[in-house]
Amino acid sequence: MRLLPAGDLAVSVEFGEEISVEVNTRVRALEFLIREKGLTGVLEMVPTFRSLLVYYDPRAVGYEAVCEAIAELARQASTAVLPPARTVELPCCYDTELGLDLEAAATRLRLPVDELVRLHSGAEYLVYFIGFTPGLPYMTGMPERIQLPRLETPRTNVPAQSVGIGGIQCCIYSVDSPGGYWILGKTPLRLYDPEAPDPILLRPGDRVRFRPIARDEYERVAARVAARTWRPVIT
Repeated sequence: MRLLPAGDLAVSVEFGEEISVEVNTRVRALEFLIREKGLTGVLEMVPTFRSLLVYYDPRAVGYEAVCEAIAELARQASTAVLPPARTVELPCCYDTELGLDLEAAATRLRLPVDELVRLHSGAEYLVYFIGFTPGLPYMTGMPERIQLPRLETPRTNVPAQSVGIGGIQCCIYSVDSPGGYWILGKTPLRLYDPEAPDPILLRPGDRVRFRPIARDEYERVAARVAARTWRPVIT
């Protein structure tokens, strides 16, 4: 573990160089412990694949003191301290109109479309962290058989709620934005809703499963989401 100054208002806690569940678990565990202990002067934290950026108020605590407090908690940062993970079921419509790259990805992988859908929806994904845009989850757990390099030419605009794959990761676009993932389908649920009591649907550490739905069910769920009468299945 390394603690590095990030300007005069933050410290970066780095746990490793690789992207792995083990390293990310320590990141999430340290964030949890800092929140639970209420470390003096800490204002905000930003978890990533392998590090935790901790913002602090230098008028309340000095750099050396905040580093010492963080280092003490980091020694305890492990799976054991984390609360039980949530499992979130997301309906996903693998329709060729919504899955902009579904057929092209299946061709590239030399798989029938149905098999690609089966493999993608049959996996369980772990949310590493939320980033890039509000509510967008970076997730691991994708089957090796359907791993593809990202698109050579990213799109300038990908519709919000599109479900994509690229490299070893799966993601869901939370807002309309540029992106280079292969789009397999779309969920009717909002990953980011600024008017909701909790604007961000997913959290780091969540386990995500996709439930394939037909286009008619997608439209029904989307209507209920718009009317705010739909609640995602979270256990």
